[in-house]
Amino acid sequence: MIIKILGTGCSKCDKLEVNVKHAVKELGIDATIEKVTDIREMVAYGVMQTPTLVVDEEVKVVGKAISSEEIKKYLR
Repeated sequence: MIIKILGTGCSKCDKLEVNVKHAVKELGIDATIEKVTDIREMVAYGVMQTPTLVVDEEVKVVGKAISSEEIKKYLR
């Protein structure tokens, strides 16, 4: 599983990254977590708000730093 966090480094982006790492650890899944800060790459996903959560190349959440419990729903 590849999880990407699209964001420019704002506090919400950092919070989403922490929550993703926590969710992955709690579920005990094998996942690669990547942080994408390149605006062109973000636009390629068709998003204009950050943070954005992408799981296996599918955009799941845009513009919110959701909790680790909410993230688990997308990782199962």
